[in-house]
Amino acid sequence: MRDTGHIHRVDWTDPALKRRLAARHRSDGYLRLIGGAALGAACLVFALLVGSLVYAGYPAFTQTHVTLQFDVTGDRVALDAPDAGNYRAITRDALGQLFPEVTSRKDQRALAGILSNGAQYILRDHIVANPGLIGHTITLTVPVSDPYDQLAKGLIDAATPEANRRLNDAEIAWFQKLQADGAVSRPLNTGLLTNPDSRFPELAGLAGALRGTFYALLVCFLISFPVGISAGIYLEEFAPKNRFTDMIEVNINNLAAVPSVVFGLLALAVFLGWFGLPRSAPLVGGMTLALMTLPTIIIATRVAVKAVPPSIRDAALSLGASQHQVVLGHVVPLAMPGILTGTIIGLAQALGETAPLLLIGMNAFITQVPDSMLEPATALPTQIFIWADSPERGFATRTSAAICVLLAFLVAMNAVAIYLRKRFERQW
Repeated sequence: MRDTGHIHRVDWTDPALKRRLAARHRSDGYLRLIGGAALGAACLVFALLVGSLVYAGYPAFTQTHVTLQFDVTGDRVALDAPDAGNYRAITRDALGQLFPEVTSRKDQRALAGILSNGAQYILRDHIVANPGLIGHTITLTVPVSDPYDQLAKGLIDAATPEANRRLNDAEIAWFQKLQADGAVSRPLNTGLLTNPDSRFPELAGLAGALRGTFYALLVCFLISFPVGISAGIYLEEFAPKNRFTDMIEVNINNLAAVPSVVFGLLALAVFLGWFGLPRSAPLVGGMTLALMTLPTIIIATRVAVKAVPPSIRDAALSLGASQHQVVLGHVVPLAMPGILTGTIIGLAQALGETAPLLLIGMNAFITQVPDSMLEPATALPTQIFIWADSPERGFATRTSAAICVLLAFLVAMNAVAIYLRKRFERQW
């Protein structure tokens, strides 16, 4: 250090200097400690969240079934009209023949309650698909009803006083006899992903919600991706800098912070009220989500384009390229990793939105998988909302399982964003 021609040397043995250095080192250590503690707390909360969801939802990934002998003989199933058979009586008799001691009508009705209400329809569909089975006794595995499914999974404790549980001692004894005979099994519950929604928890699945979510995100992507990128590039590269464009930029930034329920109200008034589009349709849901996603994609596009060094533009212009050749041939390819990342993050945000979809009716009870974008459907977030609001206890585990499925999709989309960013990233 020089001052008026003289060199001042630092006395590192000075006690005051040592105290100041020690104080700086302590401050640096405190800052590192606080940052590490904050990161550890965030990881802990995330682990608790995921762990609680997995713990509460893993029982829904298996389903309790019982294997029985069904007598498809006599006059209860006609060969020329197998879909009109008395399958309710067939399923009731399949259980009754295993418990001949149950003779009263009340007990017989309670015994028939072991099987899911959908067992008769599963048997019917099996016979309709294989009419050659009519007149024979067949072996078929069908799901049990929700209380017995919970009993098999330990969610109902047989040691609980009889007055405090859904199943009485006789019903538990019947089911334990089936377990002792080896008729009960717990295979992987593929119906959670392949079945549509149902009033019965043991039959409810996410197929309709998954299809509706796919259609809605497809519409959202087809609208928001080209429009958002085009708007971002125009505002950053071609638009004149004046008060009008400044006002547009401010409004776009403000729209990115508008609550999602406002977009739902806008869609309710415009898409359903003015345009008369069908209620609960994924087309309307996708258009609503596109309105929400557009500001995010526009902002991400502008930031990615602005991050391209000016020297790239100057070099291309000096070689005689026009402005649109510079933008499309040089700027956009270099900005594409950031653009794709912003787009996927915007779609991931749209995937988890519930409020706007509730306002346009995508929370209806739909028992069929939609075949087009114009048919009524639900989405994963609204299906979770429906199940969480259901009084049946069996929907509690399915709600957590559906949240796990939704988180898996979000993680997959973020992984795709990271991959695309690495794949298209260029060095300059």
